[in-house]
Amino acid sequence: MSITAERKQELVREFGESETDTGSTPVQVAILTERIKNLTEHMQTHKKDFHSRRGLLIMVGQRRRLLDYLKRMNRAQYDDVIKRLGLRR
Repeated sequence: MSITAERKQELVREFGESETDTGSTPVQVAILTERIKNLTEHMQTHKKDFHSRRGLLIMVGQRRRLLDYLKRMNRAQYDDVIKRLGLRR
């Protein structure tokens, strides 16, 4: 259900400016998107798992706030991240 360390490093390399850039907004959005995808699959089989559902909703809200911030600060980077992650916004 959680993201592996290897997958996280791949996302950092793909979306970050350096190997250790885990704090930039595009990297955080990419990691949250991966976690949301994994948790969505879990929720499809465990429909009554309300604790995980709450965690999923919190992550979706966090990703939305990060995307709104990125949209305000750097529109071109926002458009690039949305396109590369395949999000509908």
